[in-house]
Amino acid sequence: MERLQLARQLRSQQTDAEQKLWQHLRAKLLQGLRFRRQKPMARYKVDFICQERMLIVELDGGQHLESGERGVS
Repeated sequence: MERLQLARQLRSQQTDAEQKLWQHLRAKLLQGLRFRRQKPMARYKVDFICQERMLIVELDGGQHLESGERGVS
């Protein structure tokens, strides 16, 4: 599957924790910063990224273990 298509699929299948965090990030409740979600970067897909501050937020969860992916620590 193409990386962009996978990112779109992951956005539509967010975990409860990702949905709750996205509600706050989307509303710019974290110091007014703009975040994007499920952004493809190199061979990874980051959960949330603020490109202005070069800040990546990754939420750990069972979906990482199920898919066999390894996140960046």
